[in-house]
Amino acid sequence: MSFADRLHGAFRLLRRHTGFAAHAVLMLALGIGATSAVFSLIHGALLTPPPYVHPERLVLISPRATTERAVPQAWSQDQYEEWRDSESLESVAGYRWMFNFLVLEDGSEAPEGMLVTSQYFDVTGLAPEIGRAFSESDVANTEAPSIIISHDLWQRQFDGDPSVVGRTVRLSRDAPRTVIGVMPPDVRFLPSPGVAAEPNYDLHAKVDYWIPIFAGPQAPPRTAPFLNVVARLSDGFTVAEVEAELAVITARQAQENEALRGVPATAKPVTSVLNSDGRRILLPLLVAAVLVLLISCGNAAALLLVRGLQRRHEYGVRSAIGANRNALFKHVLGESLLLAVLGGAIGVALGAVVVALLKSIAGDAIPRLDAVTLGSPILLFGVCAALVACALAGFFPAWNASRLDPVDALRDGESKTTAGRAHRRVLGGVLVLQMSLTLALLVVASLLVRTMHNVDAVEAGFDTNNVVTMSVTAVDGDWADFHERALERVSALPGVDSAAFAWGVPLTGNNWGGRIEIEGYTPADGSPPQVAVPLRAVTPGYFALLGETIEDGRDFTSLDRRTAPPQPNTASADRLVAIVNRTFAERYWPNGNAIGRKLWRGSREQPALEVVGVVSDTRTNDLTRAPEPEVYMPLWQAAAFSKHLVVRSRVDPASITGAVQRELKALLPTVGIEAVQTLDDVRASSLAPRTVGMGLLVA
Repeated sequence: MSFADRLHGAFRLLRRHTGFAAHAVLMLALGIGATSAVFSLIHGALLTPPPYVHPERLVLISPRATTERAVPQAWSQDQYEEWRDSESLESVAGYRWMFNFLVLEDGSEAPEGMLVTSQYFDVTGLAPEIGRAFSESDVANTEAPSIIISHDLWQRQFDGDPSVVGRTVRLSRDAPRTVIGVMPPDVRFLPSPGVAAEPNYDLHAKVDYWIPIFAGPQAPPRTAPFLNVVARLSDGFTVAEVEAELAVITARQAQENEALRGVPATAKPVTSVLNSDGRRILLPLLVAAVLVLLISCGNAAALLLVRGLQRRHEYGVRSAIGANRNALFKHVLGESLLLAVLGGAIGVALGAVVVALLKSIAGDAIPRLDAVTLGSPILLFGVCAALVACALAGFFPAWNASRLDPVDALRDGESKTTAGRAHRRVLGGVLVLQMSLTLALLVVASLLVRTMHNVDAVEAGFDTNNVVTMSVTAVDGDWADFHERALERVSALPGVDSAAFAWGVPLTGNNWGGRIEIEGYTPADGSPPQVAVPLRAVTPGYFALLGETIEDGRDFTSLDRRTAPPQPNTASADRLVAIVNRTFAERYWPNGNAIGRKLWRGSREQPALEVVGVVSDTRTNDLTRAPEPEVYMPLWQAAAFSKHLVVRSRVDPASITGAVQRELKALLPTVGIEAVQTLDDVRASSLAPRTVGMGLLVA
């Protein structure tokens, strides 16, 4: 018989036993569907290479501290330019993440972009689909600055107009820029660790625009650690050889600059760094999916073994009339293959449904989920999974049938279905394997459920009920006047209980990563007196709005402001004040009162901040971590460009968000309003990666 004849015979046989066939096919489909769905995620998020030319040759060069002291997560221009002559590096470029507001008459938006050196596109191999890339003259040209926009921004704001090259766009805090090119779609960021705490920072987002590294008076000093570095390996060189050569160069640089001592350069493949977040979520899911596939194959194998017992007489007859063991083995294995193919087809369809559902509900919990598609790799994986399922589920039943003694089988008769000792051992082994794998999955899933339940029950220290937040940015106009009038008008809206502005709303990631010197505190290990703490800025009434308690001293008042109207990124010599949380006070002043103590941002050469209050602790950064030291400043003294408007309502927050936005746009039509969420949604978003991972594993 040909292979097609065997499959046709198997199909006729299974059609006569539809209950058995449906049972086996559906069990295999569940296992193959689970693994296909997870493989779809892994293929899209991890295995699809970034859109660079030969991305396997791209490396990120990062500083690594060899001492306990903190080191900048960037390189200076002088440093990286010396690496261009490295034998192991074909080309080198600098870049940095940034965000700014595209000023629009009906409300501005905040695209994310990159500052890049002119070599950036040569190193990555990216080329504009319209226009041209940067040249050295673009970097030096401060009179007519240029910009390259992304394909998505081109479609979103310019309707895909091919004549966009030559038009000007206005970014806040910047001169109008001329568009010189449009990049292909789906170009994502490279890591910028030094700004990873910025609330807008999203490594897995798509780049909206590129502008040349600053030149002229705005440019940072050439010795300032400002740039991240990406490089392309020369042919024949490895990452280890790059690090060895850079070690010689950085050691020489450290002799000239003491700040660089003990800060060697490390090189890591770009794809490895970009996939690190996805691996943490998806690889455990792949292990779980493989276990589900093994369990389903065990189920199918047990069914086939039991069915083989019922067909002993049939197998005996086949052997008696001339079927050799090889033919009988192929016959039974063909039935298993047909079941596996049918299960694979249904499983791939089921996996497609699961992926589509997941993409609609997972949001940003899984990195680069938007890149997940269902194509030929997924179909090929389904075929391979079906073959594996056939081998696992069908091999032993086929082998068992081929080893059958035809005389014993004919003597037993068609009615005998009792398993012998050997069969019972095999069935028992399959059962133990199934129970072991199932128990392992259930235990892990139960532990995750328990963990998430405990996290959800954590007292965060702030009240999330009926609170809505939105990022608000005054891209032009009088900064102080807008924010004062905005609070007055929003607070007067029907249903609004109170309103405040804040840079540092819990669980949003907002904070200034500041280093401060603390009066009366000297590190026990003799390290520099500056300590790294998150700095936040809020308006009066913010703590009461969130249900936090001033445990000592006082809250901020309208008098805690500058003599001159505040503007973002400006300094002041006025009396500056601060509020610290309870953990900060107990850690740095355990034996004394915190009220009246002084803090200095950076060093004592800066104006001191006088502590006027101690606020209760909150889990501001992460619900899974204990409260950490925090410092709050009045927003009127530490003006923030982008910040959140926080509104507590007496009604459903969704019913007032439209009115709040209308009031803000009535004050300033170009105002940027983004990320409108309730505080409950913010809390849920902070747990989304854990929640989605747990949900998938439980499912």
